[in-house]
Amino acid sequence: MTKWVYNFGGGSAEGDTSMKNLLGGKGANLAEMASLGLPVPPGFTMTAEVCTSYYDNGEKYPDDLDPQTEAGLAHIEKLTGKKFGDAANPLLVSVRSGARASMPGMMDTVLNLGLNDTTVEGLAALSGDRRFALDSYRRFITMYSDVVLGVHHHTFEDILERHKDDEGYVLDTEMTAGDWEAVIGRFKDAVKRELGRDFPQDPREQLQGAIDAVFGSWMNERAIVYRRLNDIPAAWGTAVNVQAMVFGNMGETSATGVAFTRDPSTGENTYYGEFLINAQGEDVVAGIRTPQTLTKKAREEMGEEAPSMEEAMPDVYGQLAATFVKLEDHYRDMQDIEFTVEQGKLWMLQTRTGKRTARAALKIAVDMAEAGQITHDEALMRIEPLSLDQLLHPTLNPDAPRDVIAMGLPASPGAAIGEVVFSSDEAEELRKAGHKVILVRTETSPEDIHGMHAAEAIVTARGGMTSHAAVVARGMGKPCVSGAGNIRIDMDAQEFSVAGRIIKKGEIVTVDGASGQVFMGAVDMVQPELSGDFAKVMDWADEARTLGIRTNAETPLDVQTAKDFGAEGIGLCRTEHMFFEADRLAHFREMILATDKKGREDALAKILPVQREDFAAIFRIMKDRPCTIRLLDPPLHEFLPHTEADIQSVAETLNLPAKELMARARELAESNPMLGHRGCRLGISYPEIYEMQARAIFEAEIMVEKETGRKPTAEIMIPLVSSAKELEILREAIIRVADEVGGVHYTIGTMIELPRAALRAGDIAEHAKFFSFGTNDLTQTTFGLSRDDAGRFLPDYVAAGIMEKDPFVTLDQDGVGDLIKIAAERGRATRPDIKLGICGEHGGDPASITFCHNAGLDYVSCSPYRVPIARLSAAQAAIATKMA
Repeated sequence: MTKWVYNFGGGSAEGDTSMKNLLGGKGANLAEMASLGLPVPPGFTMTAEVCTSYYDNGEKYPDDLDPQTEAGLAHIEKLTGKKFGDAANPLLVSVRSGARASMPGMMDTVLNLGLNDTTVEGLAALSGDRRFALDSYRRFITMYSDVVLGVHHHTFEDILERHKDDEGYVLDTEMTAGDWEAVIGRFKDAVKRELGRDFPQDPREQLQGAIDAVFGSWMNERAIVYRRLNDIPAAWGTAVNVQAMVFGNMGETSATGVAFTRDPSTGENTYYGEFLINAQGEDVVAGIRTPQTLTKKAREEMGEEAPSMEEAMPDVYGQLAATFVKLEDHYRDMQDIEFTVEQGKLWMLQTRTGKRTARAALKIAVDMAEAGQITHDEALMRIEPLSLDQLLHPTLNPDAPRDVIAMGLPASPGAAIGEVVFSSDEAEELRKAGHKVILVRTETSPEDIHGMHAAEAIVTARGGMTSHAAVVARGMGKPCVSGAGNIRIDMDAQEFSVAGRIIKKGEIVTVDGASGQVFMGAVDMVQPELSGDFAKVMDWADEARTLGIRTNAETPLDVQTAKDFGAEGIGLCRTEHMFFEADRLAHFREMILATDKKGREDALAKILPVQREDFAAIFRIMKDRPCTIRLLDPPLHEFLPHTEADIQSVAETLNLPAKELMARARELAESNPMLGHRGCRLGISYPEIYEMQARAIFEAEIMVEKETGRKPTAEIMIPLVSSAKELEILREAIIRVADEVGGVHYTIGTMIELPRAALRAGDIAEHAKFFSFGTNDLTQTTFGLSRDDAGRFLPDYVAAGIMEKDPFVTLDQDGVGDLIKIAAERGRATRPDIKLGICGEHGGDPASITFCHNAGLDYVSCSPYRVPIARLSAAQAAIATKMA
């Protein structure tokens, strides 16, 4: 027979924290606290397997569940000396959810269950306080009706508020027993009016209804959304905990509260929490009454007058403080605790690992490690890598007032303030004039690079988390909100509107890339601090990891930022970004429009000096760290103007007829440029482009070596190779240039971003010293998806369970991952010492980094602001391997 129910209480339990997946977090921790001898009201846990069985079998419970539930009730009755449903000595219980992952506020709870018109009199007689008993009954009717019967709690709040107004009361605590009796009568009348039947009086019916509701809440809309946002599988299910009630609303010697063993905002080793005298748990979070502080120090710091628990209940506070120490020593982590005081006796209702800010997570981990409570490895495993984003960018002051005007996707974290502009040219001009600007576009394209670089932040009306705007902004470390679909941009009027509200060019807005929100005006911000605990955690991570961490960067600012964040080299320098700079775009367009090789070479000769200086600037910063430089990748048409006005302007600049320019643009236009004339295919058609870039790299090497005495390490990467022959031809051309320049240090490799390249990796490795997996394009070409368009329907695929996650955010390990493993295996079979890394956006995703570690890659490369995240993720992957 399957065991569906596990008991706890009375100093022992049938479960413990190792059974968290079965008993849920709450049930496992209640069992653990009971075993530790802490004062836990007795109860039983219905396992998460009941939940999964319930949904797998058409919302029907297992046949053998009822007798186990009855045995659980008998266990509580024995330990409390009370009887469920008994008129003279009634047992009351709470019914709470408890998933293995904490989902605060997402699922339903029922308190005071077992009260009816008869048992409430027994509770009144036992307690000697009729007012308390009736207060508990009205709470039960409100909560049970809302959670189980579907009668909204506002129905009861309105009745209560009308009664208080009639009697001149302000607080619920002013209500007498007679008041509660009158209100309860109206509550029951309201239930009968809404449902056509009386409020249930049978405690067994009440209990089953509450259990049904809690299991049912696992599939309510808010729980589904929370699970999706926090990657919690629906298959986990939730446990249900049925526990004897203890009462914090039994007068001035009773209370209820929530506490943390350390400050969850700052990580300071000080008790943090709130409590209310003569209250039940929901009162603390409902906001009806102002909670009081736990400690005298906190009360004084906050300027509160109401006494702290330390002052009002010193004996109970002493019990609570001792419990804090015991729990934190046992769990070796900061705990989030719920407690009730019933007539001077402390009862523990819950403990769990407390949620905390990134800054607090760092401080708690470092403090506990330095105190010897945990190891460095354990400290690293407790920090969520992606939470470091909170520390790497300016963030909004949480206490600052804000006026939200638009919402989109949190595409690139950080916060920025600036004046609204709608064109990249204007963004660049205003930046040069000393203005801070926010670039607002319907969507961005490679032509917007200069404007994006000039802007403090980018907002787009269209595009997903991996759109052009999102990817480039993350690479630049700039805040970005993409896909803000409620924005309507009017370029003629130079304004955008949101729900009838108009924001004109030049008006100040604040962008929060971490939340995906845009605010009117300037919101106060907090600047990052990356020393202290942050630096210690990064040092520990570097000691633990085996994966190298590089960056995707090409501007000196980005390269320096990445180096400061700990990048060990450049894994992707995208040279096409350099061509969009104003001092070379005209020359590059001149090259594109040339009608013969000589014309192209003349135009490229004008670009060579500035490109050489680009590479020299990178080498100066990176010194002797490896720099992987990808030769030109995008199709040529992306460098040409598209609108008639732009074409006319460029034609005048180049002294060409506009018709000729338009004809060339039409000639280069492609139906699907992602699969067209780009990457190494450009090098085959126009070898002079790659030769110029190689020469610029080699001459920059020599220049920097003469300046510094250090030898830069260039790794020249040929993009979009699909056959060994392509790479062989282009490799020979680069070697010829290297021989002409003389005395240079370099290796040649390729970007594996096509399925055929992965499958033919053995042949390609004959001509490559390294493979860099371009997982953005490898994902596109494996799935046959456009990352800029797929955002419109991929959420449907994730919601339907077709895909677990967006494959452009987290690497598809089954398909794309298999191609990477195949390429790595075949490449190493040909060249055992071949260097392997990835340089797509996945290089900054923790789950993808774990895959790279397990696949035996040498390094990952990511945008500058993701370098610390990658360092920590790589350390966690190595630690997990060691622990396995």
